[in-house]
Amino acid sequence: MTVLAHSWTWLTSADHWSGPDGIGHRLVEHLWLTAACLALSCALALPVALVLGHLGRGGALAVNISNAGRAVPTFAVLVLLLLTPIGSYGQWPTVIALVLFAVPPLLTNGYVGMRGVDPDVVRAARGMGMTGSQQLLRVELPLALPLILTGVRIAAVQLIATATLAALVGGGGLGRIITAGFNLASTPQVVAGAVLVAVLALLVEGAFALVQRLAGRRGGGEAA
Repeated sequence: MTVLAHSWTWLTSADHWSGPDGIGHRLVEHLWLTAACLALSCALALPVALVLGHLGRGGALAVNISNAGRAVPTFAVLVLLLLTPIGSYGQWPTVIALVLFAVPPLLTNGYVGMRGVDPDVVRAARGMGMTGSQQLLRVELPLALPLILTGVRIAAVQLIATATLAALVGGGGLGRIITAGFNLASTPQVVAGAVLVAVLALLVEGAFALVQRLAGRRGGGEAA
């Protein structure tokens, strides 16, 4: 049998889906870690992107600084955090490293989306007597939403792939299946773990693409 055939056999075995080390449990851990890091990243990056995009000042500097962080490998940040007092607080080093990794696409797409709103529409809203916050929430944000969602989608897919690093420092998730495969010298298990991560990333990508499509239709309907 080929490696792929052995991997398929491993994936379809009921024994590998149950228990604390089973695929089901590791999948829940992976999704929870990804969702928590994505929520924290959105809470940090999107308000900054929206405000700077609305004001039109300081955004380019913030985007360049956040993108410079991409040059630093996430694993290197994780190791450095483990060497600090933060390293003694469970999964927090992993969460912080992943959040820092997810901020750049959120901040960049949010800012670019806000700055891409038609100035004539903004001026019209201002002429109607809207305040700055009303312009942001009722006019600019809905128009910038497709690009903002693109940033969220990119960040989510990147987090799913990168969250496998949590296993290297004793965390949970699908990465534990891959590291266990390496420890057992089991190539089928390593391949099976990689396939699970890839399939999960594709499913999340498709889900966000569907949300973007629905949001675009809703926005188009309201504009009409």
